[in-house]
Amino acid sequence: MSTRNWALLGALMVSIIYGVTFTIAKDVMPEFVKPFGFIVLRVGGSALLFWLVALFLKTEKIALNDFPRIIASAFFGVAFNMLTFFEGLSLTSPIMASVIMVTTPMIVLVLSAIIMKEKILKWKAFGIILGLAGTLLLILYGKSVGNAPNAMWGNFLVFVNAVSYGFYLIIVKKLMEKYSAFSFVKWIYLFGFIMVLPFGWKQVQEIEWAVIPTPVYAKILFVVVISTFLTYLLNLLSMKELKPTIVAVFIYLQPFFATLFAIGLGKDQLSLIKAISAAMIFLGIYLVTQKKKTVPAN
Repeated sequence: MSTRNWALLGALMVSIIYGVTFTIAKDVMPEFVKPFGFIVLRVGGSALLFWLVALFLKTEKIALNDFPRIIASAFFGVAFNMLTFFEGLSLTSPIMASVIMVTTPMIVLVLSAIIMKEKILKWKAFGIILGLAGTLLLILYGKSVGNAPNAMWGNFLVFVNAVSYGFYLIIVKKLMEKYSAFSFVKWIYLFGFIMVLPFGWKQVQEIEWAVIPTPVYAKILFVVVISTFLTYLLNLLSMKELKPTIVAVFIYLQPFFATLFAIGLGKDQLSLIKAISAAMIFLGIYLVTQKKKTVPAN
């Protein structure tokens, strides 16, 4: 399998994990761990893992003039991104949150055109519109999972998170071109942890560890190790081969996997609308991930 196909597979795995995470994280908060406290656990645990793994790998020294970009990546890709997402998810339903996230590819497409002067090809634009239409069909006619105590504000915060993540995908690309992933991701998470600590430390102190059931501990561990540490690595590896717009468009798959996981738990049911929307999402992904064909010279 080619390097590009491995990158596409990595992006697909990220979408599956994130799709599952919407429901898993919702089971933890706010009943057992409040949103900002959960972020401190998530970012702090992942930062520790990245630094431990980096001890056994050969990494490049980061140039001082690249630290402002790393700090910006930590803000948009870790701190602001995760704080708004988890707070938003605690107020809305998992499927609603996953669908709101599909605005990211549209944001990245616009940012790439403005900042990176990236040309928007017709079939890619059509693929994004088709994927967006599929997700809107899913949210308008699909049954939501979980309670949504303040869906409007929660959805707005998830949208803000999507904008933040769009900026991150653009900013971090330059670092990917210059360094190996472990050379800078440990710094991104260290700075990210410093940024989120003032917001979530009080909520961490409020956690009643003794009353948390074992399955909830397992879900917290899943979010830290799989949903954060592993997915961050897969995303970075994918971005070495793929443009930010292609990586971002895989977010379209998250509502599909979030719904699929909810159906598996008996919290939702399959319908014709969901099947049609899934087909539209997959077709949109296919169109956006197609490379431009070059005509060979005579």
